[in-house]
Amino acid sequence: MTPSLFIAGRWTTGSGSRSGPVLDPSTGEEIGRVPFAEPADLDAALDAAARGFAVWRTTSAFARSAVLRQAATLLRERHATIAEAITREQGKPLSEAKIEVLGSADHVDWAAEEGRRAYGRVIPARDRDVTQSVVQEPVGPVAAFSPWNFPVSQLVRKIAGALAAGCSMIAKAPEETPTSAILTVRCFEEAGLPAGVLNLVFGVPAEISEHLIASPVIRKVSFTGSVPVGRHLSQLAGLHLKRVTMELGGHAPFIVGAGVDPARVAEAAVRMKFRNAGQVCVSPTRFIVHESVFDTFVEVFAAEAATLTLGPGMDAASRMGPLAQARRVDAVEALVQDAADRGADIRTGGHRAHNQGFFFEPTILANVSRAARVMNEEAFGPVAAVNPFGSLDDAISEANRLPFGLAAYAMTNSLDEAERLSSGIEAGMVSINHAGLALPETPFGGIKDSGHGSEGGMEGLRAYLQDKFVTRRYAI
Repeated sequence: MTPSLFIAGRWTTGSGSRSGPVLDPSTGEEIGRVPFAEPADLDAALDAAARGFAVWRTTSAFARSAVLRQAATLLRERHATIAEAITREQGKPLSEAKIEVLGSADHVDWAAEEGRRAYGRVIPARDRDVTQSVVQEPVGPVAAFSPWNFPVSQLVRKIAGALAAGCSMIAKAPEETPTSAILTVRCFEEAGLPAGVLNLVFGVPAEISEHLIASPVIRKVSFTGSVPVGRHLSQLAGLHLKRVTMELGGHAPFIVGAGVDPARVAEAAVRMKFRNAGQVCVSPTRFIVHESVFDTFVEVFAAEAATLTLGPGMDAASRMGPLAQARRVDAVEALVQDAADRGADIRTGGHRAHNQGFFFEPTILANVSRAARVMNEEAFGPVAAVNPFGSLDDAISEANRLPFGLAAYAMTNSLDEAERLSSGIEAGMVSINHAGLALPETPFGGIKDSGHGSEGGMEGLRAYLQDKFVTRRYAI
């Protein structure tokens, strides 16, 4: 096996013999294997993270910034190679993978500069010979768990914020997409990061999470993934009084007002919905369209979706690649069948595609029962459910009906509607009249069952800092 674990500044295959297959989603064939970390490897990573933190926390913010900026430069220089690794193992079109890597470099640059501005504050004291200040310090070694749908950007958001704040990290990257994570960590290694500050492991997720979170070395947990797993990890962290950032699932509403051009909005909706084959936590899923423009919107939405060229991500002609795993195809197919059984109109798609790989057609469902599973469960695939609404209150009510609260979208030319939507929708992020989420300078996170805490922006750095109040009298 190729050395794929990065522990204490060294690449290794680990101390055991277990490994997992890496598949090409466009063919379903095995293209490699990734070694799994054993408990001894995790203990070595914990020891390394503790020692790395002792070094990194005392490294000046200016010096840390220089390392991060060099890592960002290397990510840009190597973005084509890293993007190819993403596409081979995750399936998204190469053009999307390149955007992911270049955007990740921007996140690192942002964190590098923001880390130099982690200011505390001085509090005026009641006595003249007393000073009072609040100092921001790194919280400590972090256990980070990143997903397969954006194997570089989701990993980099965690690394960038933690390292900029002065924390060390053990990153558990997805076993399905190891190569891009390995190439990304190499950029930080070659940028001059001290040994032990960043460690990378793969393995059985439950084993790794339980081992790391229980360790007294780890002081914070950052996780991106499903709500059930997020609940479990939050419980583990709570048992050991560890801080957490949880970016969990969503079921984003997409509200279309009466005063817009429905054809133009539908064309934009196709680009937003079918990016990464809908395997995006902030992907719009429930399209809530005013009844006056409903028919036109659905017609154009379905027609445009039907034109998407489905094929391997490495093929330049492909506009949508396969799903990442066979289980995603099974899950999406079951949701579509359930909706159809409950009376939904399949306007386009609805079937598996091609004779090999994990392909599923871009699918538009109209007039979908609220009882359908797809209206209540995150599809995480190329399926959109479209229903009409009469009043804006009805649309907002439907948007807020579910326990999810990650992202929401709205299209309107009414200032009054925009204000009511921005204040009335219960979500951590609301984007009106464009897809304005996930920029380095803006916070990214949800509320309710979609988790808590943010990555990106000053909030993303703040998640890895803790306050210390210091008060001192001049003399005694």
